[in-house]
Amino acid sequence: MPELPDIEAYLGAMRPRVVDRVLSRTLIKGPFLLRTFEPPVDAVEGKRIRSVERLGKRIVLGMEDELFLVIHLMIAGRLLWKAAGAKPTGKIDLASFDFGDSGVLLLTEASPKKRASLHVIRGRDALAAQDRGGIDVLACSPGEFGAVLAAENRTLKRRLTDPRAFSGIGNAYSDEILHEAKLSPVKLTSSMKPEEVARLQEATVRVTKTWIARLHAEFAGRFPGVGEITAFRPEFAVHGKYGKPCPVCGSPVQRIVHAENETNYCATCQTGGKVLADRSLSRLLKDDWPRTIEEWESDVGNGQ
Repeated sequence: MPELPDIEAYLGAMRPRVVDRVLSRTLIKGPFLLRTFEPPVDAVEGKRIRSVERLGKRIVLGMEDELFLVIHLMIAGRLLWKAAGAKPTGKIDLASFDFGDSGVLLLTEASPKKRASLHVIRGRDALAAQDRGGIDVLACSPGEFGAVLAAENRTLKRRLTDPRAFSGIGNAYSDEILHEAKLSPVKLTSSMKPEEVARLQEATVRVTKTWIARLHAEFAGRFPGVGEITAFRPEFAVHGKYGKPCPVCGSPVQRIVHAENETNYCATCQTGGKVLADRSLSRLLKDDWPRTIEEWESDVGNGQ
């Protein structure tokens, strides 16, 4: 799932291509993509784009008359930039947003589980209702970070990826952050020492900033292509690296598999050499970790 650094890469590529351009036509091909009916989707046609923003893991195109297109890519949704006149014709093409001579923004989803969503919103208040409430990890103070972390007694993995707690962090970057901080993904927030909280906050900022800068440099002057926004990067330390050597200590990277989710960690660096695979862990995951991607993205029963 595209997370904060990935979304920032998309925003950086989109702004010079769409800001101050008129959205001439929107074509929806995926029947489950559009999640709102008022305002109608054709209300955005003919409107000029005023801003391209991030709202958690969502991409927001702000337009004239306080209209907003809110795109949530979920697991397999991606954006591509096509030449003027392109249409959504492939099996995975869900929608296109035509900006005339500038080009066409194409929304794709390479998965039979159509989870990506598009909302048409009118007004800043309605847009704010889409916000899951997580704090900006790059703007908050260490005190704010610690207070949010401790507000619920959860595993570190669950708390970091809760969109009500921290904005934009998901499965991939939480693995990288916890490895950088040398903390177990199943350590409970209630057991955190002050120095561990400080280490986690510093690692969160460092990993996030590092990857924003890397992706900005990688896509400088161009739009990300097919397969280039991915949760499996060769430079990652542990995420997606099960069985491969940890770049710090050389121990094989371990994994926790629970329902639809996989967490990667280094036992030597993060858990004192213990491989996390026993009955107590299973009970903990049952109580703390959601079973579906949708539950990871929203508090149960109140998803958007």
